[in-house]
Amino acid sequence: MVQEKKIVDEVSGWLRIYDDDSVDRTWTGPPEVKFMSEPVPPHQEFIDGVATRDVTVGDNRFRIYLPEITSADKEKLPVVVHFHGGGFCISEPDWFMYYNMYTRFARTAQFICVSPFLRRAPENRLPAAIEDGFSTLLWLQSIARGESKEPWLEKHGDFSRVFLIGDSSGGNIVHEVAALAGKASLEPVRLAGAIPVHPGFIRSTRSRSELEKPQSPFLTLDMVDKFLGLALPAGSNKDHPITCPMGEAAPPLSELKMPPFLLCLAEMDLIWDTEMEYYEAMKKANHDVELFVSKGMTHSFYLNKIAVDLDPNTATETEALIARVMEFIEKH
Repeated sequence: MVQEKKIVDEVSGWLRIYDDDSVDRTWTGPPEVKFMSEPVPPHQEFIDGVATRDVTVGDNRFRIYLPEITSADKEKLPVVVHFHGGGFCISEPDWFMYYNMYTRFARTAQFICVSPFLRRAPENRLPAAIEDGFSTLLWLQSIARGESKEPWLEKHGDFSRVFLIGDSSGGNIVHEVAALAGKASLEPVRLAGAIPVHPGFIRSTRSRSELEKPQSPFLTLDMVDKFLGLALPAGSNKDHPITCPMGEAAPPLSELKMPPFLLCLAEMDLIWDTEMEYYEAMKKANHDVELFVSKGMTHSFYLNKIAVDLDPNTATETEALIARVMEFIEKH
């Protein structure tokens, strides 16, 4: 008789861990939103102005978004490296929610987007995802030096204008990879800017915003606690430098060499207080950091296609976010 596996831990809707250490990430929440976590196959023909393809290099895999180039003077485009969110435990770059957003970003802002398939916890605890993030910059460097081949990036990538962007836990990876880049020799790649969007910066002690602001489909207190418990190095808590880079356990921010930052926050984000604490700490450390706030919005609101399509305020704030990111990239 086959013994049935038992669930030993779960994050409602998103993830189940069994007693044989296997992990099931099949969406079990409301079926009407399942489409947002389903993979979109790559397509090398242009659809709605963007082509995509997946590239495997050794143990690393990347999704690349190339916008249709409409004028000869724009043959070279900025390269934006995107780190997906998901509490370091779920999500993939080919999920519909990211495909929908980053094809729109690439088309509107005219940049090439490279999104690595990050190793996920609990199978691969941190710093695995950060290592994958930094490996992406090293891969871009090898292409820029002619040591590796990737036709879209070779023909169209401006390696003097490489940006990092990341949603939620991907925003934590933006900070960590930018800090690593500041210690490395990446020529001819130049890291021109970093854009954490609703980053998962937090402390062990609950903040006032965690207790008072609304939980949302993309962030609940249960998700924060369980995902980070599964993702952080064994024995660590939320005061770890990856989740609390402004804390005492982290390297002093003033000692880090960082590019210009655009920190994008949502006014009603559960973790608003600690995100703002990070902003103030970066300013105090004399880093070039701009702040953009989406009024009345919750965590990762722009990834929720249903809300973007049905709610005029969400649609307006999504357009404003894209415009502000576009402005930052054009400036740098």
